[in-house]
This record gives sequence, C-alpha cells and structure tokens, in this order.
Amino acid sequence: MARKPVTGYIATPADGIIEKSRHAGTPVNLAANVGQVIDHPNPCRNKWFDESPFSYFGMVKRVGEVLEDTSIWPVTWPVRLWIVEPPGETGNWSQRYYPYRLLSHQIRVIEETDAHRALGPAGRDVLNVIQQEVPERAVRWAADWDADPEGMWSRQWNWEQCGGRTCGSGRWAESMAYGVSRNHRESAAQSWIEHLARDTVDQALAATEASQGGRLYAYGRARGLAVAAQHQNRFEPYILDALRGIGLDSPAPVAA
Repeated sequence: MARKPVTGYIATPADGIIEKSRHAGTPVNLAANVGQVIDHPNPCRNKWFDESPFSYFGMVKRVGEVLEDTSIWPVTWPVRLWIVEPPGETGNWSQRYYPYRLLSHQIRVIEETDAHRALGPAGRDVLNVIQQEVPERAVRWAADWDADPEGMWSRQWNWEQCGGRTCGSGRWAESMAYGVSRNHRESAAQSWIEHLARDTVDQALAATEASQGGRLYAYGRARGLAVAAQHQNRFEPYILDALRGIGLDSPAPVAA
C-alpha cells in the first residue's frame, strides 16, 4: 500500500513569497504556484546544512510552530499560511530535537489555508482580543499606572508573586502557559501572539503621553490577556484569571 504523503506548513508575508528566499535574492512565490511542484533554486549539496542564506525549503508538521524561523520581521499580521507537500527526499537537523520539522529541495503547494491556525486552535479569538480589546484597554492600563505608579507597582507585584483568593500568581500562570505551548508545539504561536499584543499597545499609546512605566505595565497586561485567549479551552479560570490579571482593574483596597 502506498504511503500517504507527508504534508507540512509554510508561512509567508501577504505577497506569498517565502521571506528567506526573498532575502537570498531568489524569491519563491507560493501564491503563484498553487498545485505546482517547485524545485529549490539553490539547493545545498551537503544535506541538510546551510551553504547559502536559503539552501532548502523548511516546513513544519505542527502548524503551531510554522511562524518559527520565518525571517518575517518585524512581526506583522496578516500572514499567509500554506499547506505543502515534499514530493521528494526529506531531511531534518535532528529527529530528537526537531521532530516537527521537514527539510526538502522540492515542494508541491497544495493550498492556502486560514492563517489564524498558525496562532493555535483559538487563533480567531486571539486575534479578536488583540485587535478589538487590547487597544482600548491599553490606554486605560497605562492611565491607571500613571495615576498611581507606586500603588500600581505594589498591586502588580502582589499579583505576580502571590495571586489572589480566586486565581494563582501571574508568574506561575505564565510558566504554565509556556509549558503547555511547548507540549502542544505552539511555542512559536505564543511568541507571535505576545509580539502582536505588544505592537498593538504601541499603536494604541502612540498619541498619548503614557510614561515608560505605564507602557511596560500595558505590555504585560496585553500579553497575558492574549495568551489567556490562546489557552482558553485548556485551563481552568484559576489560571486564566491569573493571566488576565483579574483584580488589577478593580479599585484598590482602602485602608480602614
């Protein structure tokens, strides 16, 4: 019985060109070759080592890692996500450390798929949080900080280290999120989510007089809110609320 072909994923910028191929001066456009087999324009001879800036096609079998090592910088959205198939020989740097990666000198571009999958199963919700919720909240977060820097620093420290009666500590919740992302092969997805959240904060605060402290506070809150959306179906409220910083937005306790 014939073996089922292995499929992988490649992410590109909006124009469909593999970014590494663009940097190498041999642009490969996946959007223009759907259904076609593409031969690598400058394949390495000593498999699978880089003999030039772009020596082979790199793809991943786990879509949550597709945004790793793309050379797309700065991090931006939208990207385009492609399902590809290596019809010929494939390789890997190390099956032990990179079992989700495939390297080849030929790819067949099967089809384009929804880009939000690169951000995990909850990618649509993650993007909604970043694009719809973070901008307004970022302004409020920075304003809360700048209205009472010492008080907010104390409350933030307590949240990071101690948590509350209904949720764990922020640092503990963050470590849990990183561990789950690794286990689900979504480390690259989480990294991009955090970058996108931070960039959205920068855009929201560009026309304000927010202090550096206020910006840093807003970065952390946006990152936690977005990562909570990534893992919303994996964690109980005890962890999700810690990521979201539940309690930090409520009025500070008044001393008796």
